[in-house]
Amino acid sequence: MRNQENREKTYPAIALLELNNVPVGLTTADAMVKKSPIAMLKSGTVSQGKYLILVGGSTAAVDEAFQEGMVRGGSSVVDSLLLPDVDPQVHRAILGHRQPCDRDALGVLETHTVAAIIEAADAGVKGAEVRLVELRLADGFGGKGYALFTGKLEEVEAALDIATQRIQERRVITAQQIIPQLHPELAREIESGMRFSQAERRELPDGEVEG
Repeated sequence: MRNQENREKTYPAIALLELNNVPVGLTTADAMVKKSPIAMLKSGTVSQGKYLILVGGSTAAVDEAFQEGMVRGGSSVVDSLLLPDVDPQVHRAILGHRQPCDRDALGVLETHTVAAIIEAADAGVKGAEVRLVELRLADGFGGKGYALFTGKLEEVEAALDIATQRIQERRVITAQQIIPQLHPELAREIESGMRFSQAERRELPDGEVEG
C-alpha cells in the first residue's frame, strides 16, 4: 500500500533513465535509490529490450540520484531526463492517467525515445493552453513514445511548436501531425485507448458490426 501511495503522489521533480540492457538497468536503479531519499515511481523492461527507471522527489534529491544513475549507467544510457519542475499533467500521464479529448483539435508528436517525449510533453503543456490526453511510453510501441495534445487549434499548434523546439537537438522526432475539428468517432476511439488489439467493436445503424 505504501509503494502505491508513493507512485500516486505528485512530486516536484522527476528523473528518467532509459538504458539498453537489463543488468545495468537493475544495478543503476539500485544505486539511485540508495544514493538519496527518492521515490521509485516505476522501473522495468519495455520494448526493444530497454530498461526504464523513473524516480521522483525533491529537486535536490532527484538531481543527486540522477547524477549517480548517469555514472552507473554509463554507455548503456540511451537517453535521460531531469525535470526539476515537472507539470502535474505530465506527472499523472506518466503514471497512466488519461484525459478527455476535445473535438476542436488534436496534436500528435512521436519520438524514438521515452525521455524525449516526456520532455516534449512537459514543454508543450507549460507553453500553451492544452490538455495532455495521453503519453505512450515504449511498451507495445517498438520502444518509441508519443504525446497527444488537445484544445483549441491555435493552442495545439503552439504546444507542438514548443515541444518540438525543446527536443530538436536530440534528433529523435519521428513524426508530428495536427488534426483540426477532430471527428467525434475518432475522439471516442482515442479516449477508449489507442491500442488496436483493445479497440471496441462498434455497431452500425443497420445492426452490422464494425471491426
